[in-house]
Amino acid sequence: MPEKLAIHGGPPAVPPGLTHTRWPVIDDTDRQAVLRALEHPSLTAGSPEVAALNQEWSAWQGARHCLSTNSGTAALHMAVAAVGVQAGDEVITSAFSWTSTATCILHHNAVPIFIDIDPVTISLDPALIEGAISPYTKAVIVPHLHGLSANMDPILAVCREHNLKVIEDCCQSHGATYKGRKVGTMGDVAAFSLNQNKNLSAGEGGFLTTDDDDIFDKAARLWQFGEIYRPDGSRDMNAHGMGWMYRTAGLPAALARAQLAKLDHYTEVFQTNGRYLTRELSQIPGVEPPAEPEGYEHVFYNYPIRFKPEQVGLDMDAEGFRLKVSAALNAEGVEVAPWWNIAIPDMVLFQQKDGYGKGCPWSCPYARRDVSYDNLDLPQTRQWLKEYALIRHLHAPNDLRVMEAFVRAFRKVFDQLDEVLR
Repeated sequence: MPEKLAIHGGPPAVPPGLTHTRWPVIDDTDRQAVLRALEHPSLTAGSPEVAALNQEWSAWQGARHCLSTNSGTAALHMAVAAVGVQAGDEVITSAFSWTSTATCILHHNAVPIFIDIDPVTISLDPALIEGAISPYTKAVIVPHLHGLSANMDPILAVCREHNLKVIEDCCQSHGATYKGRKVGTMGDVAAFSLNQNKNLSAGEGGFLTTDDDDIFDKAARLWQFGEIYRPDGSRDMNAHGMGWMYRTAGLPAALARAQLAKLDHYTEVFQTNGRYLTRELSQIPGVEPPAEPEGYEHVFYNYPIRFKPEQVGLDMDAEGFRLKVSAALNAEGVEVAPWWNIAIPDMVLFQQKDGYGKGCPWSCPYARRDVSYDNLDLPQTRQWLKEYALIRHLHAPNDLRVMEAFVRAFRKVFDQLDEVLR
């Protein structure tokens, strides 16, 4: 007899207390770093922790320039401004990502143009970029989602052909690689997030990186009141453009430095856990693990799976299948949940097109008036939204013992699908 399902009162496959849910891991090195920052007279962006973090991330990432910001969203907005996007211009991006991938475009009074996803990388489909280009198009924002790089070579090729700037949204993919290159080193400028749940976390924060001097100078004006950036911290007290006060401060910078020293180790934990799950779950019909194509190196910030009822001979709605199976897995002690359940252009903000009031930026006299987000043709995005969910907690100190328990839970549930679906 199979073991009784937890949804029917049986013992969960993952014992209570086995899974560590807190992230990031905080130890004495983190505490000492924050205390060190507290001892300095400046707790602002003038703290030496901020300058040191810029240098250390530049070295780790392989970037000429870096500015630590107060969020990944701030870094994205800085990038949009820095590549020369202006009011009424258009920026192409993915219909599925975190909202900031699109709202950073609105922040500079420009217009997002959405295209469907590549079902392998879950980033934008390179084949659809050219068809979305208009005379208003200035840039493409490429999200590297869940820890996997987008398919960059064809993206870069079409953008070079049409003289479009490439902004890499690396907020979920610190250290992921594509054909030996780190994400964030292939486009014109990149943005990273240090939000609490990221592989590199400081609670909140971010980075903007670029090798381009002009892009860096323009981005830095948004960082601090429109002023020209001076590495020594001195200021000319003159606004040379719009500024949004996107600086980070000493305490989060100190925490980020301590966490950065452990990032390579944490990445190994994410990858060991993620690849183990992929190897085991790929043997279970009805479960499709995330792709890690040849030439890509996944860092498994998230572990997205697709639930496929047709693989187990079921003719039923994929979303209904996902909901029932996810409920059973959660009862077994595996935290399984979707991330977003809506495409970005379907959100109220874009359907109503009233970002700043009075219809701006879409009603801006410099904008194209026929941009519409109604019933966009997004078959891959919409199918993805029906099928996918994330397995949480691949982070340290969770190890293969935890992953083995997760796999046991999946096998227990899928061995009794009739009971689960009933």
